[in-house]
Amino acid sequence: MIDGPPPPTDDPAAAPDAARERLLADVAALPGLPGVYRYFDAQDRVLYVGKARDLKKRVSSYFQKTLGGTRIGHMVTKIVRMQTTVVRSEAEALLLENNLIKTLAPRYNILFRDDKSYPYLKIASGTFPRVAYYRGAVDQRHRYFGPFPSAWAVKESIQMLQKVFRLRTCEDTVFANRTRPCLMYQIKRCSGPCVGLIAADHYARDVNNAERFLQGDQQELLDALQVQMMAFAQALKFEQAAEIRNQIGALSRVLHQQAVEDNTGVTTKDADIIAVKVEGGRACVNLAMVRGGRHLGDRPYFPKHVEDAMEIALDADDGNDAGGADVGTADVDADADADTQAPSPATAPEVRVLEAFIAQHYLDAGVPPLLVLSHAVDKALIDALSLHSGVKVTAQHQPREPRRAWLDMCITGAQIKLAQLLAEEGSQQLRTRALVDALDLGTESLGTFRIECFDISHTAGEATQASCVVFEEHKMQSAQYRRYNIDGITGGDDYAAMRQVLTRRYAKLVEAIANELPEASEPLQGQEGPTDQVGGTVSKLRLPDLVLVDGGRGQVSVAREVFEELGIELSRIVGVEKGEGRRVGLEELVFADGRAKVALGRDSAALMLVAQIRDEAHRFAITGMRARRASVRTGGGKLEEIAGVGPRKRAKLLQRFGGVRGVGHASVEDLLTVDGISRDLAEEIYRALH
Repeated sequence: MIDGPPPPTDDPAAAPDAARERLLADVAALPGLPGVYRYFDAQDRVLYVGKARDLKKRVSSYFQKTLGGTRIGHMVTKIVRMQTTVVRSEAEALLLENNLIKTLAPRYNILFRDDKSYPYLKIASGTFPRVAYYRGAVDQRHRYFGPFPSAWAVKESIQMLQKVFRLRTCEDTVFANRTRPCLMYQIKRCSGPCVGLIAADHYARDVNNAERFLQGDQQELLDALQVQMMAFAQALKFEQAAEIRNQIGALSRVLHQQAVEDNTGVTTKDADIIAVKVEGGRACVNLAMVRGGRHLGDRPYFPKHVEDAMEIALDADDGNDAGGADVGTADVDADADADTQAPSPATAPEVRVLEAFIAQHYLDAGVPPLLVLSHAVDKALIDALSLHSGVKVTAQHQPREPRRAWLDMCITGAQIKLAQLLAEEGSQQLRTRALVDALDLGTESLGTFRIECFDISHTAGEATQASCVVFEEHKMQSAQYRRYNIDGITGGDDYAAMRQVLTRRYAKLVEAIANELPEASEPLQGQEGPTDQVGGTVSKLRLPDLVLVDGGRGQVSVAREVFEELGIELSRIVGVEKGEGRRVGLEELVFADGRAKVALGRDSAALMLVAQIRDEAHRFAITGMRARRASVRTGGGKLEEIAGVGPRKRAKLLQRFGGVRGVGHASVEDLLTVDGISRDLAEEIYRALH
């Protein structure tokens, strides 16, 4: 790969005309080779990432036509510099483009946020392997099955394995110290290996059968069990034959319950079904998973920047560039009807959303050999995916039965979930508008309207914590939540706690804005400054439009004093005061700028939004306070001081041994039984606690 041109070294405050001339000169110097381009604005934020078969033609098309007041025109006016990377092939360009989109989160690209890692079903190694729910890095010593679309799907599968194969699910420490079988044995969900009620070879046979079932060999497994049952019967081992008979019966009942998913006649046992629906400027991609011939459920994804990305993509297609990848039909296996011509991307925004999802989702995740799609996608995308994953991937978009049934269910799911999202967003937008109107805030853009809410929580003055939750873009932004440990105050002094958290929250922010805008002498009105990384996402450095504090005149007076000291506009502060009898729906809003209190009314949409944000701040504060209090009371801080023991390992240790005291009583060998604890770390933990 060849990068170029480099970022400019000129003063960023150079005249706009000079910057434009330099940009156009860079465009003229581009080669006619495949590659990826990035556009940057004056604050060096990435605006757009694109790929091209011919960089010169594609990039030139943005600057050679009149774009007027369109979204793409608005974007082009912001471009002050660009970067390009020349690659060897379109496949490399496609993969690099989506890697950069995931990493840089550009403003005008379709972006799918990284979700939590998928859960797996784990069968641990050992004489009597344990079946368990697992999420995290894969350890080669154990067997993993999945991924599953949800924790519920994993737990349902574990319950099924308990019923049919009676595999244990208990922790190793519990297993090693049992003297009699537990309740799971009594209800016939475990074969009792902990107390020797089943031989190791028989248990190993059950584990092997369970693995075959999870791999999709259900019929072969039933045939093998039938043979085993007959062999035991002929050898007059009727008790063993009866056990196999019961296992066959349980397995048959499970397969009967899953007949809709399993009675497919499809040879491919692992597949992903992906359907997309675009409406009202929003999109939903519904991903359903089939593993081992079993339909495990689905999961919806809602990308960002759909409208902006669609208009830019369509305008680029209308230009004089032939540099975009040709859209054709992906590989289709024998039972699919192949189209001779895929839908034009100019009339099918669903195709662009689907391609963006496939490219971004499977960059870091395993890809099954079969993708059943609601729309045809670029053949080059599937080829690149095969090359990247090392798996020969086949894509279908017009399957026959029974895969058609899978796809129809997935499409219906996408339609339902998108309709739910639009309904919820419509409701939230109405609430936001109602609050802005009720407080006469005069906000122009509801989408950027930002509320920060604070609450204080403690137990009789112990473990005081303050919470700050953020509402923006008509929803709670959990990645931007913050907790503050409050120290150096008299226990139970909520006013001092509120003063401390507001000062810590806004003092540095005001200083940063003042440095960016040194001429500002009036109370700060929320000017935009440089960017700041908040919770992994890029947000503009700006004051919130509204600051809610959970409390009445006392809390508001404290907030007023802090804002006066910092030079912040007082009209931003609103207190949420309990109403008569502290009943829900009778809250009143208290203002710091001298306005009279406002009672919005029980059925007010504005009050519903205020209550939602206030309750979220309270929840976030109290959960943090309880965790801190528990840490102080149990001595959990001792584990926190040990290098190499992070939150996850600490949680596993406390869960396994029942608290810090139990961890302290554990030997090095006991500590080694916890996932992720090496011998060196186990010895370090033992030394630290003794």
